[in-house]
Amino acid sequence: MKDMDFREALLDEDARWELRAWLLLGVAALAIAGIAALMLALSRVPGSEGLVPWPLDFFAKGLVIHVVFSFVVWFLCLLAALAVICTYRLDGGRARGRSTGRSSVWMVAAAQVFLIYPALQDSSEASLNNYIPAILDPLYYLGLVFLFMGVLFVLVRLFSAYFRRVVDTGPETTAVLLAGPIFIAALACFGITFQLVFDEPVSTELNERLFWGGGHVLQFVNVAMMAVAWYLLAGRAGRPLAPRWLTWPVCALTLFAAIGPLIYAVYPPFSPEQTQAFTDLQYLLAPTPLVLAGVILFAHRVKRTGDPGDHLAGRALWISMAVFFLGAFLGLFVDGADTRTPAHYHGVIGGVNLGLMGLVFLLMLPLLDRAVAFGRPVLAVFWLYGLGQALHALGLFFAGGYGAPRKTAGDVAGLEALGAQVSLYAMGVGAVIAVAGGVMFIWIVGKALLIRSKQTGGT
Repeated sequence: MKDMDFREALLDEDARWELRAWLLLGVAALAIAGIAALMLALSRVPGSEGLVPWPLDFFAKGLVIHVVFSFVVWFLCLLAALAVICTYRLDGGRARGRSTGRSSVWMVAAAQVFLIYPALQDSSEASLNNYIPAILDPLYYLGLVFLFMGVLFVLVRLFSAYFRRVVDTGPETTAVLLAGPIFIAALACFGITFQLVFDEPVSTELNERLFWGGGHVLQFVNVAMMAVAWYLLAGRAGRPLAPRWLTWPVCALTLFAAIGPLIYAVYPPFSPEQTQAFTDLQYLLAPTPLVLAGVILFAHRVKRTGDPGDHLAGRALWISMAVFFLGAFLGLFVDGADTRTPAHYHGVIGGVNLGLMGLVFLLMLPLLDRAVAFGRPVLAVFWLYGLGQALHALGLFFAGGYGAPRKTAGDVAGLEALGAQVSLYAMGVGAVIAVAGGVMFIWIVGKALLIRSKQTGGT
């Protein structure tokens, strides 16, 4: 079979429309998450209730929207974007499944509306369960169904393209293909638990059980995408890796994720043993990033061309790895009751985010002929977001060591110790710095997607 690079595969206008649409949906999700975070802060200002008609219990509802859009919708939109790129490459650049591709985009666009609207209603109630917090409203659950089905259709089309492929698969495409079964395993977990709780009244306890298993498995999807990002960024940064160092670690991820649905057959439904089994499953996330990072560190370096994109790739890669492994290390000390738990996932999710942000700048925007100049503003995105997330995670971690509880608004009573106060301030300052980097990313990428610029940063 012949080979085909991504640029040649994305010459078709349908392909470009789909990729741009998924990126716009992803950036919109980040923007919505940021607006929700800002509204959360404003809603805690004394007297704000007299200026803004906040929905009842808005803090909890806004927190749900922030988490779901920044940690679920954004990642799944990037998965769909990668699937689009790989589908058109396997098809030799030809437009197949155009209606499926466009229908999936519109399904997820509708999903975003359905996920937001219930949070703005006084009658709805928030459920601050783990992984995929929810609004107790039928429209919200319909939004989740639309989101998952839209992404699933794109992945099914990718599988179809694989079986009729006219070009060699390539390591990046293979890794994205392997992420597909992980996503399906997560949906299987959701489906199994839905059947088990079908007759129960909707509640926070039900949501905890419904999303616990599948939420754990979805983290394998995130790590698989991060592995693709690290592989491509390493190659661009002058540390090219043999294809096997991407395909085999991601293959291991897929095999480990397949354990998820089997846990329901091994342990009694929702028993402490089953809950612990899913908790322990997270340790199988570790081998893939550890192996990949080790290979990158000891990879043979080649001389870089001096292209600003090479420098950006290196910075994005190292900052992503540093923040991810900081979060992973903090995860060794979590107990689920205090802010050491969000410290852990803010670190690892921040590392995944940084890798995907690098892919957007260095792969996806250039494929659309919308590359941006790789100057100081783009570099600042990675430094601000990376350092901010690291400081935020460390602040959360040390505050948790002093007993700061999770999912609590405002100041935490009883934390008078100097160390606790310093930790809380560090958490807040880190959040502000990270938000600044996130806003810059949304602005730069959103502008590039909406307004074609004559200035390019290379491919």
